[in-house]
Parts: sequence; structure tokens; C-alpha cells
Amino acid sequence: MTTEIPLFPLKTVLFPGGPLRLRIFEPRYLDMVARCLRADNRFGVVAISRGAEVGEAEMFGAGTLAEIVDWHQDGALLGIVAVGREGFRLDSTSRRPDGLYMGRAVLREREPRRPLAESHAPLVELLRGLIEPLSTYRTVESAYDDAVWVSYRLTEVLPLALPLKQELLEMTDSHARLDRIAASLPPPSGA
Repeated sequence: MTTEIPLFPLKTVLFPGGPLRLRIFEPRYLDMVARCLRADNRFGVVAISRGAEVGEAEMFGAGTLAEIVDWHQDGALLGIVAVGREGFRLDSTSRRPDGLYMGRAVLREREPRRPLAESHAPLVELLRGLIEPLSTYRTVESAYDDAVWVSYRLTEVLPLALPLKQELLEMTDSHARLDRIAASLPPPSGA
């Protein structure tokens, strides 16, 4: 299904089910959030391949729909909490006179839950240690037995390079994603 969506280019990759907190001050995004709140609460988050979050940016060709689940006013800033929903591929983008990017997006099927392979058990333990102290994830329902969920959350919290995170977002096989994550980690000490 193809749909036109407002885009929010960021120096991060959002995954389905992942939390996103933003502090918004630019008029184009304040207007976008107001329109989203009056409609379906969704906008597209796409990682920036070149450029900056303020001004012009070139974006990768795939992203994730974000649904606004909470918001608050903090002086001149608007704070929102969004959650990643469906992934999408961009067919085209355009920029409005106010600077807001719009995209024609083809929504991707949600990746179905998959049991973890035994070989990925160490990644689950790594994720538990990384995610449990983070307040951002306290409202995220855990699914440590689901390869899709584990691969998404690991990619979000590990200090991986942005192009690698984007590559992992575009993958459609959670076991292959977990294998790629494992290959990117340094070997355990003593190995």
C-alpha cells in the first residue's frame, strides 16, 4: 500500500516497537505534529544519510512510521513520545515551501514473531543488561523470546554506526539480523 506521509529526518534509526522522544522547536515540525494530532498521529522517521536535522537533508530510502502516543508543552518546546510502527520504503520525496519533507511510502508487512535460535542466547543476555536500566524502555513490553523484538531492541541500544543500523532496519529476516549484529560485536574477552 502506498501512502503520502510527512517525514522527520533524524540522525537515528527508529524500529517498529521502539520508543522515540523528541523535543520539537522548528515551525515546520510543530505544524506537522499539530496536523498529525488532528488526524492519525503518524509521521515517517527516516535516517539522514547526508546533511543535518536542521535545514536540508538527504535521507536513506527506508524508514519507520512513528505514532505519537504522548505529548507535553515545555515553554517554546513541544515534547512528544512516539512509538515505531510499520516500516516503509520511500518511492519519492518532496520538500514543501515551509521546509517539511513529504514522502510517498510503500508500507512493509510487519515481520512476524520468530523463536530465537539457541546460538542467539548470548545476545538476549547482552540485551537484558543494556536495556533494563534504561528508563526509555520501561514502558516497552518485552519479548525476549522473539528474535524480531530482540534484534530491533539490540540495534537501537548498541553503539552501532548509523549506516549499519540502517542496513539492519532494511533486513527482513530477524535471524540474519541477529547474525549480523553478532558479527559486528567485538569478540568476548579471553576468546
